[in-house]
Amino acid sequence: MANHNETGSIKFHCNWIQSEAVDDKTITDINRWRDILFKHQLIGVYPNGIGYGNISIRLRGQEFLISGTSTGHLEKLTTAHYSIVTGYDFPENHVTCKGPIKASAESLTHAAIYEMDPEINAIIHVHSKPIWESLLNKVPTTSVEVEYGTPEMALEMKRLFNTTKLIENKILVMAGHEEGVITFGRDLEEAGVLILSCL
Repeated sequence: MANHNETGSIKFHCNWIQSEAVDDKTITDINRWRDILFKHQLIGVYPNGIGYGNISIRLRGQEFLISGTSTGHLEKLTTAHYSIVTGYDFPENHVTCKGPIKASAESLTHAAIYEMDPEINAIIHVHSKPIWESLLNKVPTTSVEVEYGTPEMALEMKRLFNTTKLIENKILVMAGHEEGVITFGRDLEEAGVLILSCL
């Protein structure tokens, strides 16, 4: 089982600008893939109530739409459950987001990945003990000392891009975040098919 001492809570300073939700069309594709991931229990909630997993798509420039914090337990998401990350600062451990809900606790990690390559337009973060164990240290893997949702994890993303074949593999394991696996791609289809192929 995962490290249930992890709280699933936001570790960065969040400047949340409450605003209207995006329209239904904007979440059509991301919600379709989120439904698939939930069905496979790659996004969900542990028995202790802590949710896991998140999903995002690039909107424009460095802005991206991401599932909101504490939504893992919900079988179906609506526009009320997504937030737009409009700005961030790794050294300051700061995220600015807007929408009806605060952005996921993993927003800094997603931001770091989007920053590494303009061709990346979708990111999926799931939890799966079997996938995690089978890929640990066989695909690009973060340092075991680095916790999720921290500026250090964002720096780990950059290190993996610069020192491994992550840009080709499009999948990584978070050694210090048990069960945590991330895929990304040009679109959700590429990222989603990749993680499903690991089941």
